[in-house]
Formats: sequence, C-alpha cells, structure tokens
Amino acid sequence: MQIDKLRGEQLDQLFDAILTLKNREECYQFFDDIATMSEVQSFAQRLQVAKMLEEGRTYHAIVEESSASTTTISRVKRCLTYGNEGYQMVLGRLQEAKKEEE
Repeated sequence: MQIDKLRGEQLDQLFDAILTLKNREECYQFFDDIATMSEVQSFAQRLQVAKMLEEGRTYHAIVEESSASTTTISRVKRCLTYGNEGYQMVLGRLQEAKKEEE
C-alpha cells in the first residue's frame, strides 16, 4: 500500500487534530488557519473531480463544470484507479449520509 509513505508523527498529529473537529463551521475555522484558500479550494476541487469521474463524466465535461485542469483530472483518475481507495471511501460515506438526510 502506498499509504505508508504518509506515516509520521507530524501527520498523525494533523490527522488527530482534524478528527477532533465537530462540525462544518469548526472545519472552516481550522482550515482557514492551517491552509491557504487556494490549498483548500484545490482539495475541494479534487474531491469534486473524483465524484464526477466516479459518475462516469468525461474529461471535457469535468473541465467545463469544475474548471479543473486535465492534469488535475488525470492525477485524480490515477488515484481512483491505483490509489488506496480513499476517494471511494469518502464519496461512499457522503452518498450514504445524503440518503439518510432524505
């Protein structure tokens, strides 16, 4: 698994900190302090691209709707195909949560 390259005390501390956040507003507060707006928007865009790829959307449609570059789309596609299934896990949980709200 590729995930081992991420392991380390500093990242453990970061992830533990993220896991303490209780709601969306706390996430906004924390990420506003810890990252630039551009960095946070890049994360959000990558998640949107992953969702669109999982829905079977074409690169052209994704570029048009998300303004993501083809390089970003390719990188996300590679993670979906060869990664650690993190996108799939999160997208599945988001879909489940949405169904529960309905």
